[in-house]
Amino acid sequence: MSSMFLLLFLLHYYSLFLPTGTSTSKLHIVYLGIVPGNNHDLLLKTDHHSHIKLISNVFSSEEEAEEAMVYSYKNSFSGFAALLNSSQASILSNIEGVVSVFRSKTLELHTTRSWDFLGLDKDVSKEPYHYHGGGHDVVVGMFDTGIWPESESFREYPESIGPVPWYWKGKCVSGESFDGFQACNRKLIGARYYIRGFEREFGRMNETTVGGGDYRSPRDRIGHGTHTASIAVGGVVKDVSFFGLGSGTARGGAPMARLAVYKVCWLKDLQGRCTEADILAAYDDALNDGVDVISCSLGSSPPLRPIFSTSTGIGSFHATLMGVSVVFSAGNQGPKMSMVENVSPWGICVAATTIDRSFPTKMILGNNVSIMGESLVDRKMEMSLVDSRRYFDDGVCNFENWKGRMIPPATAVLCFEIVGSVSSLAAALVVSAIKGSVVIFSEPLTRMKARDDLLPSIHVDIFQGTQILHYIQSSNSHQPRVTIFPTRTVLGKSPAPSVAYFSSRGPSTLIPGILKPDIAAPGVGILAAWPPTIPPTMLPPITDPRSVHWNFLSGTSMSCPHVTGVVAVLKSIHQDWSPAVIKSALMTTAMNIDATGDTILAQGTMQGSTPFDVGAGSINPSEAFDPGLVYDIDKKDYFGNSTVDLNYPSITITELKLGSPVRVRRTVQNACGGTVAEYRASIVSPNGVRVTVRPKRLVFFGFEGETVDYYVMFRAVKWSSRRFDFGEIIWSDGFHRVRSPLVVRVV
Repeated sequence: MSSMFLLLFLLHYYSLFLPTGTSTSKLHIVYLGIVPGNNHDLLLKTDHHSHIKLISNVFSSEEEAEEAMVYSYKNSFSGFAALLNSSQASILSNIEGVVSVFRSKTLELHTTRSWDFLGLDKDVSKEPYHYHGGGHDVVVGMFDTGIWPESESFREYPESIGPVPWYWKGKCVSGESFDGFQACNRKLIGARYYIRGFEREFGRMNETTVGGGDYRSPRDRIGHGTHTASIAVGGVVKDVSFFGLGSGTARGGAPMARLAVYKVCWLKDLQGRCTEADILAAYDDALNDGVDVISCSLGSSPPLRPIFSTSTGIGSFHATLMGVSVVFSAGNQGPKMSMVENVSPWGICVAATTIDRSFPTKMILGNNVSIMGESLVDRKMEMSLVDSRRYFDDGVCNFENWKGRMIPPATAVLCFEIVGSVSSLAAALVVSAIKGSVVIFSEPLTRMKARDDLLPSIHVDIFQGTQILHYIQSSNSHQPRVTIFPTRTVLGKSPAPSVAYFSSRGPSTLIPGILKPDIAAPGVGILAAWPPTIPPTMLPPITDPRSVHWNFLSGTSMSCPHVTGVVAVLKSIHQDWSPAVIKSALMTTAMNIDATGDTILAQGTMQGSTPFDVGAGSINPSEAFDPGLVYDIDKKDYFGNSTVDLNYPSITITELKLGSPVRVRRTVQNACGGTVAEYRASIVSPNGVRVTVRPKRLVFFGFEGETVDYYVMFRAVKWSSRRFDFGEIIWSDGFHRVRSPLVVRVV
């Protein structure tokens, strides 16, 4: 039976159960949450049968209800995914005990040197697995596109890593091209996959043997999951590079941590697609398996839905109740404001920044003018140079505007990103298809970065592109020429970190009283492990036949696992720290200046960054291990109505009125338990706001679990046109520097 015929048959079959006049059934999630009452730690323990009994309220029999059921979530929280029409969903949402009923959306992925840049290079060559504990025996769950288990990043190194932790209950599930018994080891200790939701949304998936499909197993067909996993927990691998560029030692942030893979994203139209029904199933299993940290480089663009009507909000909430930290990517919708995703108060939301590595590529024009661009070129090339308008209508470098003429051999084409809003990859593909040899791609300065576009592409800024264009236009009597030299790898010469132009910014459109993103980490040009069967451009092999074991990727998908790795190390050192305390340690020690001592630059604006760009700042792992003071949050406080009173490491006041001051309480604990300490406050008030702190001196006497309260008073001193202004409070004992961002809008 063909897949199309089977799909049509299933659609007809399910339509028989719909009441007359109702809409077509869609995949919905019914969330039952926790037991009502005072004890919020108790989960509603249910089983598959109780879920069938509940859903039978909208079906004529339990048999029909069973047919509609896709997942039953019963290990770590209560709920289920089922095919429902709008009427059935509405009825269920009004039944007592049902927290929410919502449509299962399809989420998207947010797609080496970075750890040296972050300062985790101490004695790595001598004891690569032991700096700061290396995340010893912490289990990191990666929710992504699966894993390429043969990568060197996931070898078990038996001399350095012990037996699988006794509490681990996870599995290595076999499937297409994946033998769980052979693939898993003492490093990769778990591998599962979830596809029911995906197939209910898109029909039966083509397997790899059919072409264009995915592996029906935990094996990675896209490469994204392998890349992110190696950033977070990959082992030390020496002498890696991308065709000789970016060479060095690759390693994850927590090389001694264990890896558990939960494949929730699948190849669809050359992209990774992840359904919420599958994501919740992964949360249900992972929390029951015994993971300590979860990493999710995926999300959905605004408008944002209520937290408890999203798989990521629900899953991360129950993870937090169970002491499991969840790290999310902020999204790739920058530099526009208010596009930040994954904004739950309990999750860690990560923005993306650059590192201090660049790939300068020198070009000399025929008039002897030297141009320095960014690229990944491995050889010297001499060739003709043409303006894109010779081969494309209006100079737009895409297939729709092609004039039908082929490009002569050894020719470089100058394309402008701002003409037709064409990406460098799209320009490279069309130029390659019509026999061009190189693309010189001119784009805004803040976007300029080296990337692999199949065809060699040299990225220059608009000023440089204009110089090249004027040279071409002035060369009427002879053919313009250009000489391109091999790319060099340069470290420490570019101001870093700066906020990536694509990194999604705040403020949160769902919970504006909580600062999001929380923190920033490297996410541009990150070299990490890659499946050798997948071309580095992720294009079909017939288009890009190259094979690599290490690849460059950019996105908040890459910044997220950087924080995951640091969280794993923190977890191994401070096993009693709650997710809130771990987040606090990251945020209060973060840096808001770059390596030159200037304010971190926000690409896309060329101005200094604000907390809406970087949260508390750029992650500073070595300081986070010893943060001085920490802010914890009682689990029951997440159920409160006021975000201002949540004991968060930052303070956000969205509506401060003239004549109506706002007082905020915060509670801090001495992270160096058992020691006497005295901290004093320094304040930078937001523009137009007077901030006072009482008391200005905090004294800790060394008692176990000792906490101290302080109060912050905000008073508006001038009228403001609803603009946000920023400040900070810093507590210091002379050694530790505990910084909290202040975000205030006077109305």
